[in-house]
Amino acid sequence: MMARLHLTFACGDYDRTRALAEETIRPDGIDLTYLRLPVEETFFRMMRHQEFEVAEMSLSSYVLSLRPGDVGASPFVALPVFTSRMFRHGSLYCNADAGIASPEDLRGKVVGTPEYQLTACVWMRGILGDRHGVPFDSVSYVTGGQETAGRIEKASVDLPDSLRISRVPEGRTLSAMLATGEIDALCTPRVPSPFVAGDPRVRRVFPDVVASEKEYYAATGIFPIMHVVVIRRDVYDRHRWVAQSLYKALLAAKDEAYADLYDTSALRFALPWLIPQLEEARALMGKDFWSYGLDGNHATLATFLRYHHEQGLSTRRWTPEELFAPESTESAVI
Repeated sequence: MMARLHLTFACGDYDRTRALAEETIRPDGIDLTYLRLPVEETFFRMMRHQEFEVAEMSLSSYVLSLRPGDVGASPFVALPVFTSRMFRHGSLYCNADAGIASPEDLRGKVVGTPEYQLTACVWMRGILGDRHGVPFDSVSYVTGGQETAGRIEKASVDLPDSLRISRVPEGRTLSAMLATGEIDALCTPRVPSPFVAGDPRVRRVFPDVVASEKEYYAATGIFPIMHVVVIRRDVYDRHRWVAQSLYKALLAAKDEAYADLYDTSALRFALPWLIPQLEEARALMGKDFWSYGLDGNHATLATFLRYHHEQGLSTRRWTPEELFAPESTESAVI
């Protein structure tokens, strides 16, 4: 009997991957050690040191790792598994006295962002340009720690000289600067502490986030993709079968999460109207609203890759097909 391959998988704590963490679903031929880690830690350790054989990764960071003319030069290969998807209209905050009554008013403003290359911020810059008349280069950017000083870009970026971007002053944080009005707005995946505390100086740019996001989905059909799953290149090169084995297991785990979520005997999560909200999502977006694979996600991925290139993060515009291990995008014919 062939020995099973031992791999470590660093990932967030999600319903859609829990079956792998709890080993109720096991990838064919693989013994998986699941490490539940905060996404920022996983991304930093994987991008800088390639510490894990398999890991969740920011879509933007993964695209940054690709090399024109030689996709195989990346230390990673991705699976079309989207562990994080999220509409990001709620990720834009502004100072109440900055003169921002609508998203269009962001033109000419100073916008903070923890890292320029963050996937959530790539999406929002693109959406602001496409739908609200705010091109990415019509604002000035300040990067740095949101709640703790000293944060740097986890992935190397080579941005155009025309981009107006600077670092936060030493010892300062973006949340504090937003509250005092030193920056006009903040684009961030995490809710800034002044907003959490109810500070009246900080509010969202889109006041009715849910309505704005539903309108965006109705107009575009896009449910933004934030994270993918990557395999370290050396592991993939030695064991190409791992890509399909992991993809099948991750797909099965997501399907199990769907079934558990719709269990009305007792609520799976501490949300009073979980079931009506689930049913509304299915009515608006279909039963497989959190789909994996290229089918049904091609337009979403192509839009992100356009934004990534336009914003100076990619030296060329990649195609969705170039991102993923072919073993995870091909189906066996029976």
